[in-house]
Amino acid sequence: MRGMFDGAFDNAGRGVADEEEYEAADADCGEELEIVDVGGIQNGDVAAILEDAEVAEENEEEGGWEMEDLGLGPEEETPRAANTTTSVFVTPTPGMPVSQIWIQKSSLAANHAAAGNFETAMRLLNRQLGIRNFNPLRSMFLDIHSGSHLYLRAFSSAPVISTGVERGWTESASANLPQLDEKLRTGYRLTTAGKFTEALKTFLNILHTIPLVVVESRREVDEVKELIIIVKEYVLGLQMELRRREIKDNPARQQELAAYFTHCNLQTPHLRLALQNAMTVCVKAKNFASAYNFARRLLETNPIVESQAKAARQVIAVAERNMTDATELNYDFRNPFVICAATYVPIYCGQKDVSCPYCTSRFVPSEEGKLCTVCDLAVVGADASGLLCSPS
Repeated sequence: MRGMFDGAFDNAGRGVADEEEYEAADADCGEELEIVDVGGIQNGDVAAILEDAEVAEENEEEGGWEMEDLGLGPEEETPRAANTTTSVFVTPTPGMPVSQIWIQKSSLAANHAAAGNFETAMRLLNRQLGIRNFNPLRSMFLDIHSGSHLYLRAFSSAPVISTGVERGWTESASANLPQLDEKLRTGYRLTTAGKFTEALKTFLNILHTIPLVVVESRREVDEVKELIIIVKEYVLGLQMELRRREIKDNPARQQELAAYFTHCNLQTPHLRLALQNAMTVCVKAKNFASAYNFARRLLETNPIVESQAKAARQVIAVAERNMTDATELNYDFRNPFVICAATYVPIYCGQKDVSCPYCTSRFVPSEEGKLCTVCDLAVVGADASGLLCSPS
């Protein structure tokens, strides 16, 4: 007999020929054989018995292996082991904002302004420097606050996040004093060029910046205090000179203001210009005795400009022949004095006066309690602890 795999891979033509061959072979087999088993069972009866057995097996319900229940009761649920590999994000506890740290750790008004706490910054300036007029400092407060923060937006629909930018004291110090020095040099150049209005604005800007300056060392603190004295002398002198130019019908007052300007603590080149100006004003008013004094002081500065020295020598030669003043002035150069920054009159040695707690300008006693006319910030005669611009 042929097996089930015989001819499985033959082509179709070969398969037809094989079928004909099988039919020819089957034709020679003869009639069906009747085989009787030992037990006398016919061939057809065996097939019926096998068929009944197969039906019986199909009717059984999953009983092939006859697995029986062990009778141990219901199965207990085993607790699942914790999944140690799964991480859960826990939102960190918010820390203290940097701006809050500035407020708690510093007594400097600049740090409180940077943190946005303008009220405490103003209280500190009032206690330290007697400042009550904060209008000139408004723009600086806002600039310091905005310049010390970053503003971030994560998504277009999310609110803007504001965070303070921490910085070291050394960095802040290096960013302040050089800027003030540059402004001072600018004021000097404008004064030399005779642009008194612009020079006055520059010097006032320095006075308004210093209360919010932060420096590192004690030496730098002393430099800042020295800068206040220098600047306030220029502010007072320029204010008097601008006032003198406004007066047209009072020659005596013009001479007095020109004379007072020469007693401000100015740089030598500017002092020479002030002396030359006062000398010229007095000569025009025929006050030769006063002009002689200014000419002599001018020559004592050793002017490098020949025209200044020549003019001074000419005035001295004329005054020596007529040492008189046509107009009496409220001015005595032989008696030391300071100038009242409000009334522009001399306060001679021995007379009472009051001062500004910030810029140290001097005033007659009647000006106590009024706003300083030089710095335009502090109240004259107010109690103050002094300038604080260093964290140490």
